Amino acid sequence: MRSSTAESYDLVVIGGGPGGSTVSTLTAKQGHRVLLLERGTFPRYQIGESLLPATVHGIARLLGVDQELRRAGFTKKRGGTFRWGANPEPWTFSFAVSPKLAAPTSYAYQVERMKFDQILLDNARANGVEVRESSTVVDVIEVDGRVGGVRYVDADGGEHTVEATFVVDASGNTGRTHRHVGGERRYSEFFRNLALFGYFEGGKRLPEPYSGNILSAAFDDGWFWYIPLSPTLTSVGAVVHRDAAEKVQGDREAALNRLIEACPLIKEYLADARRVTSGPYGELRVRKDYSYCDTRFWRPGMALVGDAACFVDPVFSSGVHLATYSGLLAARSINSCLAGTVGEKEAFQEFERRYRREYGVFYEFLVSFYGMHVDEQSYFWAAKKVTKTPLPELEAFVELVGGLASGDVIGGTPESVADELVGGAEALAEAADGSDTSSGELHAKPVVANAMAESANLQAEILLGAEATPLFPDGLVSTLDGLHWTYPRASPAPR
Repeated sequence: MRSSTAESYDLVVIGGGPGGSTVSTLTAKQGHRVLLLERGTFPRYQIGESLLPATVHGIARLLGVDQELRRAGFTKKRGGTFRWGANPEPWTFSFAVSPKLAAPTSYAYQVERMKFDQILLDNARANGVEVRESSTVVDVIEVDGRVGGVRYVDADGGEHTVEATFVVDASGNTGRTHRHVGGERRYSEFFRNLALFGYFEGGKRLPEPYSGNILSAAFDDGWFWYIPLSPTLTSVGAVVHRDAAEKVQGDREAALNRLIEACPLIKEYLADARRVTSGPYGELRVRKDYSYCDTRFWRPGMALVGDAACFVDPVFSSGVHLATYSGLLAARSINSCLAGTVGEKEAFQEFERRYRREYGVFYEFLVSFYGMHVDEQSYFWAAKKVTKTPLPELEAFVELVGGLASGDVIGGTPESVADELVGGAEALAEAADGSDTSSGELHAKPVVANAMAESANLQAEILLGAEATPLFPDGLVSTLDGLHWTYPRASPAPR
């Protein structure tokens, strides 16, 4: 029963990062009343700058920000480069290997999160979401075993009560609201690592066309990420094993310098660089115990998305992908329940199963990837095994690290698909001409040609509105607009 004095919304979202912006926007697009409460004030610093194609070309299109992301001038990421495993030389994979990522969708972005998150939050406002910054949620309201709203404190210290049909916690890894769902947060014993990271100006870049790739370099005590955010700015972080934790303690500047000395490839790339020492990028930061998963993702009236539910080791940049994908899944569930087309239990069971599966695929594969005694071909085989796909090993690997392991393909408008079909041949020809198999490049021209043909077939299916199939035998499917769940069509009776 709603109070006559409290504000009332269909959905209250806690947190204005990518997960919160995604679920709030995709719910507001259906005409529902949505309030987003963000404890900080944007723009604000956040780690996690490397995106996956599934976010850039799938969810960003649903949100309506794909063109704005293009105009923002973010660094294009065409794949990844690794000094990892038994191979002493760096090796590179290209997103273009996957048929689903061929044509002009064969890239993602490296982003400054202050700019990227602002774009998503402003887009939420533009789509009707009421956004209140400097608003800290202090409690969750429960009525008859169901979550029914929140209490929050504004910038002036005033306390407010808001009632809602649904509450989504997208407050990140440091929030406490997730505890209201029940269950517990379980940290990974395998990935109990620590990260020490900062930002540098003037670092070296990989050769074209992969100058925007993330570079991941393993060394004795762990691995480094090296993310080119602009032609001159680079995010650099060392992830060390827990048995080497003492190497990131004490003076952080000295500790980072010692770790760089221990990794010759990163030392080479930073030889002429200087560390940023002022502004939002001037601090050396430490993050620890960042791989975990909650035992429950939802309860009646409430769901967890993004880091509020789970996070896994960042070697494949899955953080923003998991946040936005879970935001999409939650929006589908909320939209379906509010429309009365699917029951709450069915809708949110589908949400949780898909979200856990996506997290689980990354987690299981990363356990294999940390085996440093094998070459890259073994990693590709492990990706095929984890995803249970009939694809060749390399394609299975690229689809997994591109965020497409779920097979949850998001269609586009006829105009957007037509643009991709027109631009595909030129983009792939450029990728093929730029390949250099002698320097560790992992896709050759025959593979690219095959990807081109398969991509055209896939995009044509999207254009024609191909029927989705359930991810689970008894599961739901997405509607063609991507914003609701529906029941799969019954198979035709045999003749």
